[in-house]
Amino acid sequence: MRSSCYRNDDFMGEGFRLKSQRFRGQISQGLILPLSILPQDREYELGEDVTELLGVRKWEIEDKVTSSGTAIGELPHGIPKTDEMRVQSFPELIDEFAGKPYYISTKMDGTSVTMYQMDGNFGVCGRNFEYADDGKCAFWEYAKMLGLPEKLKAATEGKEELFPKNLALQGEFCGGGIQKNRLKLKHPEWYVFTAIDLSTHRRLSLDRMLKICDELGLQHVPIEEQGEAFPYGSVEELLERARGKYPSGMYKEGIVIRPPEPVYSPTLSAPLSMKVLNNDYLLKG
Repeated sequence: MRSSCYRNDDFMGEGFRLKSQRFRGQISQGLILPLSILPQDREYELGEDVTELLGVRKWEIEDKVTSSGTAIGELPHGIPKTDEMRVQSFPELIDEFAGKPYYISTKMDGTSVTMYQMDGNFGVCGRNFEYADDGKCAFWEYAKMLGLPEKLKAATEGKEELFPKNLALQGEFCGGGIQKNRLKLKHPEWYVFTAIDLSTHRRLSLDRMLKICDELGLQHVPIEEQGEAFPYGSVEELLERARGKYPSGMYKEGIVIRPPEPVYSPTLSAPLSMKVLNNDYLLKG
């Protein structure tokens, strides 16, 4: 592992980075270790989470001030991070979807950006931080180019039946300099995938989110498939369904699956949702 996986990064520190690889014709997406690596001073239960005990962390890329603007704090007003759970980690989510209405959207390859209005004030956040409007943040400049602060204020004051007074829109910001720009965009684009009523902290329905995007002139993530009863019954079926390419010809990152009307998930203790990554993207992207 040391020759291929060892990292000593200024942001993440020292350790071994695991990612999807192909060994002897098979896709490897994990590491099996003996129980002896655990501290031997106590007993362990089957299924017990030992992530923190072993010092396992998610590999994350640093939000750089030079490219994203000046961070002024963590995500405000209870705005959630945009982490989708992967079906391989929670296969029981397939059972929670069984028989329910569903839709499948394309997982766009970029960086997560949230734009919100709270008590009449507009703000912009990346995945982890809120950013200042100081002329250095590309997300802020994009929002102002669209006139989004003014549009949101007018909509929340005049179209209350559609727009919550306090609203967060979360989406994927894509373009040059972000990841590898697999969409081959000449100019940055923002694709909305979630709308949240910040007064109740509830996710809005797909239909309402699409109408909000239409009213504001915003793009949303492509909707690939909708149905009245979820037809996929295994991880293998979903991995095959996640394959495909963007219009650019590059492998797409995968898909995200949700009910059109938010449903509580006992597994996630959050709204039911899951992502399926495209193995072609992981191996060749």
